[in-house]
Amino acid sequence: MPKGRTPMHFKTMVQTDVPQGRHGKHKHTITVILNDLDQLPDGAALKIPLDGLAYGKANVRSALNRACQKAGKNVATAADETYLYVWNAKK
Repeated sequence: MPKGRTPMHFKTMVQTDVPQGRHGKHKHTITVILNDLDQLPDGAALKIPLDGLAYGKANVRSALNRACQKAGKNVATAADETYLYVWNAKK
């Protein structure tokens, strides 16, 4: 190591190998929900079992909210002890 330099604390990699775009841990779940919402008839809601949400209701709701804002969708949610309900809200 050249004189006067401190050792690096982190590993390095080639910049072209850095993943581009954000594909968080909720991406698959949110993609499926958004796809189902696009096909949902008026007056209906998706009934999503909470035990099927690996990262919890609050985290999925937050990720869904971010995705809907980005896509310009207006959705509403509700939940009970067993299910998360999601539907297209009127604009």
